[in-house]
Amino acid sequence: MRPFQPRVVVLAGGVGGSKFTLGVRAALRRLGAPEATVVVNTGDDLWLSGVRLQPDVDSITYALAGVNDTERGWGRAGDTERVNEELQAWGAGWPWFTLGDLDLGTHLARTGWLREGLTPTHVIARMGERWGLGIHLLPMTDSEVDTHVLLEDGRRMHFQEWWTRHRAQLTPRAFENPGITDAVPAPGVQEAIASADVVLFAPSNPVVSIGPILAVPGVREALRATAARVVGVSPIIGGRVVRGMADVCLTAIGVETSAAAVARHYGSRSADGVLDAWLLAEEDVDAAAEVEAAGVRAVVAPLWMRDEETSAAIAEAALRA
Repeated sequence: MRPFQPRVVVLAGGVGGSKFTLGVRAALRRLGAPEATVVVNTGDDLWLSGVRLQPDVDSITYALAGVNDTERGWGRAGDTERVNEELQAWGAGWPWFTLGDLDLGTHLARTGWLREGLTPTHVIARMGERWGLGIHLLPMTDSEVDTHVLLEDGRRMHFQEWWTRHRAQLTPRAFENPGITDAVPAPGVQEAIASADVVLFAPSNPVVSIGPILAVPGVREALRATAARVVGVSPIIGGRVVRGMADVCLTAIGVETSAAAVARHYGSRSADGVLDAWLLAEEDVDAAAEVEAAGVRAVVAPLWMRDEETSAAIAEAALRA
Protein backbone atom coordinates (compact mmCIF):
# COMPACT_ATOMS: atom_id res chain seq x y z
CA MET A 1 0.00 0.00 0.00
CA ARG A 2 1.28 3.45 -0.90
CA PRO A 3 2.18 5.46 2.23
CA PHE A 4 -0.07 8.40 3.05
CA GLN A 5 1.70 11.44 1.57
CA PRO A 6 -0.95 14.15 1.54
CA ARG A 7 -0.84 17.53 -0.13
CA VAL A 8 -1.62 19.85 2.75
CA VAL A 9 -2.77 23.47 2.99
CA VAL A 10 -2.80 25.27 6.34
CA LEU A 11 -4.63 28.50 7.21
CA ALA A 12 -2.69 30.18 10.01
CA GLY A 13 -1.79 33.32 11.91
CA GLY A 14 -0.28 34.40 15.20
CA VAL A 15 1.79 32.43 17.70
CA GLY A 16 -0.59 29.47 17.61
CA GLY A 17 -0.22 29.36 13.85
CA SER A 18 3.57 29.47 14.14
CA LYS A 19 3.74 26.55 16.56
CA PHE A 20 1.26 24.50 14.56
CA THR A 21 3.10 25.15 11.29
CA LEU A 22 6.29 23.80 12.85
CA GLY A 23 4.38 20.67 13.79
CA VAL A 24 2.91 20.28 10.31
CA ARG A 25 6.37 20.54 8.75
CA ALA A 26 7.74 17.88 11.10
CA ALA A 27 4.77 15.56 10.55
CA LEU A 28 4.96 15.80 6.76
CA ARG A 29 8.70 15.18 6.75
CA ARG A 30 8.10 11.95 8.66
CA LEU A 31 5.59 10.90 6.02
CA GLY A 32 7.86 11.90 3.14
CA ALA A 33 5.02 14.11 1.94
CA PRO A 34 5.35 17.30 -0.12
CA GLU A 35 5.88 20.63 1.62
CA ALA A 36 2.69 22.15 2.95
CA THR A 37 1.34 25.43 1.63
CA VAL A 38 0.58 27.79 4.50
CA VAL A 39 -1.81 30.66 3.78
CA VAL A 40 -0.94 33.37 6.28
CA ASN A 41 -3.20 36.05 7.70
CA THR A 42 -2.15 39.53 6.61
CA GLY A 43 -5.09 41.29 8.25
CA ASP A 44 -2.98 42.68 11.09
CA ASP A 45 -0.36 44.25 8.79
CA LEU A 46 0.37 47.96 9.12
CA TRP A 47 2.56 50.86 8.08
CA LEU A 48 4.71 52.28 10.89
CA SER A 49 7.54 54.80 10.61
CA GLY A 50 7.39 54.43 6.84
CA VAL A 51 7.89 50.65 6.77
CA ARG A 52 5.44 47.83 6.11
CA LEU A 53 5.06 45.36 8.97
CA GLN A 54 3.55 41.88 8.55
CA PRO A 55 3.43 40.48 12.09
CA ASP A 56 1.90 37.08 11.34
CA VAL A 57 4.05 36.50 8.26
CA ASP A 58 7.18 37.33 10.24
CA SER A 59 6.20 35.23 13.27
CA ILE A 60 5.72 32.14 11.10
CA THR A 61 8.81 32.84 8.99
CA TYR A 62 11.05 33.36 12.01
CA ALA A 63 9.69 30.22 13.72
CA LEU A 64 10.33 28.06 10.65
CA ALA A 65 13.80 29.56 10.29
CA GLY A 66 14.56 28.89 13.97
CA VAL A 67 15.40 32.54 14.68
CA ASN A 68 12.26 33.54 16.61
CA ASP A 69 12.17 34.80 20.18
CA THR A 70 10.35 31.91 21.87
CA GLU A 71 10.07 33.69 25.23
CA ARG A 72 8.32 36.83 23.97
CA GLY A 73 6.47 34.96 21.26
CA TRP A 74 7.29 37.53 18.59
CA GLY A 75 10.36 39.09 16.94
CA ARG A 76 13.89 37.77 16.54
CA ALA A 77 15.89 35.95 19.21
CA GLY A 78 18.71 38.00 20.72
CA ASP A 79 17.50 41.21 19.10
CA THR A 80 18.50 44.70 20.27
CA GLU A 81 16.48 47.91 20.20
CA ARG A 82 18.92 50.75 19.50
CA VAL A 83 17.11 51.96 16.39
CA ASN A 84 13.78 51.80 18.19
CA GLU A 85 15.19 53.95 21.00
CA GLU A 86 16.35 56.50 18.44
CA LEU A 87 12.95 56.51 16.78
CA GLN A 88 11.35 57.19 20.15
CA ALA A 89 13.81 60.04 20.75
CA TRP A 90 12.55 61.59 17.52
CA GLY A 91 8.94 61.05 18.55
CA ALA A 92 8.43 58.65 15.65
CA GLY A 93 6.47 55.42 15.65
CA TRP A 94 4.51 54.14 18.63
CA PRO A 95 6.26 54.13 22.03
CA TRP A 96 4.33 51.00 23.03
CA PHE A 97 5.16 49.06 19.83
CA THR A 98 8.77 47.92 19.95
CA LEU A 99 10.69 47.24 16.76
CA GLY A 100 13.88 45.24 17.20
CA ASP A 101 16.93 46.06 15.08
CA LEU A 102 17.00 42.70 13.29
CA ASP A 103 13.25 42.86 12.87
CA LEU A 104 13.57 46.33 11.35
CA GLY A 105 16.02 44.89 8.84
CA THR A 106 13.23 42.59 7.66
CA HIS A 107 10.73 45.46 7.47
CA LEU A 108 13.15 47.69 5.56
CA ALA A 109 13.94 44.95 3.05
CA ARG A 110 10.24 44.23 2.58
CA THR A 111 9.37 47.90 2.16
CA GLY A 112 12.14 48.40 -0.40
CA TRP A 113 10.95 45.46 -2.45
CA LEU A 114 7.34 46.65 -2.29
CA ARG A 115 8.44 50.12 -3.42
CA GLU A 116 10.24 48.49 -6.34
CA GLY A 117 6.98 46.88 -7.45
CA LEU A 118 7.15 43.41 -5.93
CA THR A 119 3.93 42.03 -4.46
CA PRO A 120 3.67 40.60 -0.93
CA THR A 121 3.61 37.15 -2.56
CA HIS A 122 6.98 37.84 -4.21
CA VAL A 123 8.39 39.31 -1.00
CA ILE A 124 7.41 36.30 1.10
CA ALA A 125 8.93 33.97 -1.49
CA ARG A 126 12.18 35.94 -1.36
CA MET A 127 12.20 35.76 2.43
CA GLY A 128 11.70 32.00 2.26
CA GLU A 129 14.67 31.60 -0.09
CA ARG A 130 17.02 33.02 2.54
CA TRP A 131 16.28 30.39 5.17
CA GLY A 132 14.92 27.38 3.29
CA LEU A 133 11.79 27.10 5.40
CA GLY A 134 10.53 23.71 4.24
CA ILE A 135 7.07 25.26 3.85
CA HIS A 136 5.53 27.18 0.95
CA LEU A 137 4.22 30.43 2.45
CA LEU A 138 1.55 32.53 0.78
CA PRO A 139 -0.18 35.69 2.00
CA MET A 140 -3.96 35.48 2.04
CA THR A 141 -4.02 38.40 -0.45
CA ASP A 142 -1.65 40.89 -2.04
CA SER A 143 -4.08 43.70 -1.16
CA GLU A 144 -3.70 45.85 1.96
CA VAL A 145 -6.58 44.98 4.28
CA ASP A 146 -5.48 46.00 7.79
CA THR A 147 -7.78 45.18 10.70
CA HIS A 148 -9.60 47.98 12.52
CA VAL A 149 -11.42 47.66 15.82
CA LEU A 150 -14.68 49.51 16.37
CA LEU A 151 -15.10 50.14 20.10
CA GLU A 152 -18.31 50.35 22.09
CA ASP A 153 -17.71 54.07 22.69
CA GLY A 154 -17.62 54.68 18.94
CA ARG A 155 -13.86 55.07 18.59
CA ARG A 156 -12.01 53.22 15.86
CA MET A 157 -8.35 52.15 15.98
CA HIS A 158 -5.92 49.84 14.28
CA PHE A 159 -5.97 46.30 15.66
CA GLN A 160 -2.32 46.54 16.73
CA GLU A 161 -3.04 49.57 18.90
CA TRP A 162 -6.00 47.82 20.54
CA TRP A 163 -4.10 44.55 20.97
CA THR A 164 -0.61 45.77 21.92
CA ARG A 165 -1.16 49.12 23.60
CA HIS A 166 -4.47 48.46 25.33
CA ARG A 167 -4.06 44.67 25.75
CA ALA A 168 -7.64 44.21 24.48
CA GLN A 169 -8.98 45.94 27.59
CA LEU A 170 -11.19 48.31 25.57
CA THR A 171 -14.48 46.60 24.76
CA PRO A 172 -14.82 45.97 21.01
CA ARG A 173 -18.08 46.10 19.15
CA ALA A 174 -16.81 44.84 15.80
CA PHE A 175 -13.70 44.05 13.76
CA GLU A 176 -13.41 45.35 10.23
CA ASN A 177 -11.01 44.90 7.30
CA PRO A 178 -11.50 47.98 5.11
CA GLY A 179 -11.18 47.11 1.44
CA ILE A 180 -11.40 43.34 1.88
CA THR A 181 -14.51 43.05 -0.29
CA ASP A 182 -12.40 44.25 -3.23
CA ALA A 183 -9.44 41.98 -2.42
CA VAL A 184 -8.63 38.76 -4.25
CA PRO A 185 -6.75 35.71 -2.98
CA ALA A 186 -3.01 35.85 -3.54
CA PRO A 187 -1.80 33.91 -6.59
CA GLY A 188 -1.74 30.21 -5.80
CA VAL A 189 -4.09 30.27 -2.81
CA GLN A 190 -7.22 28.97 -4.55
CA GLU A 191 -5.19 26.55 -6.65
CA ALA A 192 -3.49 25.10 -3.56
CA ILE A 193 -6.84 24.60 -1.82
CA ALA A 194 -8.34 22.99 -4.93
CA SER A 195 -5.48 20.49 -5.33
CA ALA A 196 -5.03 19.66 -1.62
CA ASP A 197 -5.87 16.37 0.06
CA VAL A 198 -6.26 18.02 3.46
CA VAL A 199 -6.83 21.64 4.52
CA LEU A 200 -6.01 22.40 8.15
CA PHE A 201 -7.17 25.35 10.24
CA ALA A 202 -4.42 26.12 12.76
CA PRO A 203 -5.48 26.80 16.37
CA SER A 204 -5.23 30.52 15.66
CA ASN A 205 -7.58 33.30 16.76
CA PRO A 206 -10.83 32.54 14.87
CA VAL A 207 -11.78 36.21 14.59
CA VAL A 208 -8.64 38.16 13.71
CA SER A 209 -6.32 35.45 12.34
CA ILE A 210 -8.51 32.93 10.50
CA GLY A 211 -11.46 35.29 10.05
CA PRO A 212 -9.72 37.68 7.63
CA ILE A 213 -8.46 34.78 5.50
CA LEU A 214 -11.99 33.43 5.16
CA ALA A 215 -13.28 36.94 4.41
CA VAL A 216 -11.13 37.32 1.28
CA PRO A 217 -13.62 36.81 -1.57
CA GLY A 218 -13.07 33.41 -3.15
CA VAL A 219 -11.37 31.66 -0.21
CA ARG A 220 -14.52 30.39 1.49
CA GLU A 221 -15.87 29.30 -1.88
CA ALA A 222 -12.64 27.42 -2.61
CA LEU A 223 -12.87 25.63 0.74
CA ARG A 224 -16.46 24.59 0.10
CA ALA A 225 -15.65 23.35 -3.41
CA THR A 226 -12.42 21.43 -2.74
CA ALA A 227 -12.33 17.64 -2.70
CA ALA A 228 -9.94 17.92 0.27
CA ARG A 229 -11.06 17.21 3.82
CA VAL A 230 -11.13 20.39 5.87
CA VAL A 231 -10.05 19.86 9.48
CA GLY A 232 -9.86 22.51 12.20
CA VAL A 233 -7.90 22.45 15.45
CA SER A 234 -9.60 24.09 18.41
CA PRO A 235 -7.82 27.13 19.90
CA ILE A 236 -9.96 26.68 23.03
CA ILE A 237 -8.97 24.13 25.69
CA GLY A 238 -11.18 23.55 28.69
CA GLY A 239 -13.26 26.64 27.96
CA ARG A 240 -10.23 28.94 27.91
CA VAL A 241 -8.06 30.47 25.24
CA VAL A 242 -4.56 29.03 25.14
CA ARG A 243 -2.85 32.36 24.47
CA GLY A 244 -3.81 35.95 23.76
CA MET A 245 -7.24 37.53 24.01
CA ALA A 246 -9.30 35.51 21.55
CA ASP A 247 -12.08 35.27 24.14
CA VAL A 248 -12.60 39.05 23.94
CA CYS A 249 -12.73 38.82 20.13
CA LEU A 250 -15.20 35.94 20.21
CA THR A 251 -17.47 37.73 22.67
CA ALA A 252 -17.54 40.77 20.38
CA ILE A 253 -18.98 38.70 17.52
CA GLY A 254 -21.41 36.82 19.77
CA VAL A 255 -19.54 33.50 19.98
CA GLU A 256 -19.08 31.70 23.28
CA THR A 257 -15.51 30.86 24.33
CA SER A 258 -15.82 27.11 23.94
CA ALA A 259 -14.47 24.51 21.54
CA ALA A 260 -17.96 23.56 20.37
CA ALA A 261 -19.02 27.16 19.81
CA VAL A 262 -15.99 27.89 17.63
CA ALA A 263 -16.71 24.74 15.59
CA ARG A 264 -20.28 25.97 15.07
CA HIS A 265 -18.91 29.40 14.14
CA TYR A 266 -16.91 27.88 11.29
CA GLY A 267 -19.80 25.57 10.45
CA SER A 268 -20.12 22.28 8.63
CA ARG A 269 -19.59 22.03 4.89
CA SER A 270 -22.87 20.14 4.79
CA ALA A 271 -24.61 23.30 6.01
CA ASP A 272 -22.89 26.21 4.23
CA GLY A 273 -19.86 26.16 6.57
CA VAL A 274 -16.24 25.18 5.95
CA LEU A 275 -15.41 22.23 8.24
CA ASP A 276 -15.51 18.47 7.85
CA ALA A 277 -13.83 17.61 11.15
CA TRP A 278 -12.79 19.37 14.35
CA LEU A 279 -10.05 18.45 16.82
CA LEU A 280 -11.11 18.90 20.43
CA ALA A 281 -8.83 18.77 23.45
CA GLU A 282 -9.19 15.89 25.89
CA GLU A 283 -10.46 18.44 28.40
CA ASP A 284 -13.42 19.11 26.08
CA VAL A 285 -14.46 15.53 25.37
CA ASP A 286 -17.96 16.27 26.72
CA ALA A 287 -18.45 18.75 23.86
CA ALA A 288 -17.88 16.14 21.15
CA ALA A 289 -21.60 15.34 20.84
CA GLU A 290 -22.35 19.04 20.42
CA VAL A 291 -19.85 19.29 17.58
CA GLU A 292 -21.25 16.16 15.90
CA ALA A 293 -24.76 17.59 16.19
CA ALA A 294 -23.55 20.57 14.16
CA GLY A 295 -22.58 18.21 11.33
CA VAL A 296 -18.85 18.25 12.02
CA ARG A 297 -16.91 15.11 12.87
CA ALA A 298 -15.42 15.44 16.38
CA VAL A 299 -11.97 14.00 17.10
CA VAL A 300 -10.54 14.16 20.62
CA ALA A 301 -6.77 14.49 21.02
CA PRO A 302 -4.16 16.16 23.27
CA LEU A 303 -3.92 19.76 22.02
CA TRP A 304 -1.26 21.40 24.19
CA MET A 305 1.57 22.58 21.91
CA ARG A 306 4.51 22.50 24.32
CA ASP A 307 7.23 21.95 21.71
CA GLU A 308 7.70 20.82 18.13
CA GLU A 309 7.13 17.17 19.04
CA THR A 310 3.73 17.79 20.63
CA SER A 311 2.79 20.14 17.79
CA ALA A 312 3.70 17.41 15.28
CA ALA A 313 1.52 14.94 17.17
CA ILE A 314 -1.42 17.34 16.88
CA ALA A 315 -0.76 17.77 13.16
CA GLU A 316 -0.68 13.99 12.73
CA ALA A 317 -3.97 13.68 14.60
CA ALA A 318 -5.49 16.29 12.30
CA LEU A 319 -4.26 14.41 9.23
CA ARG A 320 -5.72 11.15 10.57
CA ALA A 321 -9.02 12.93 11.11
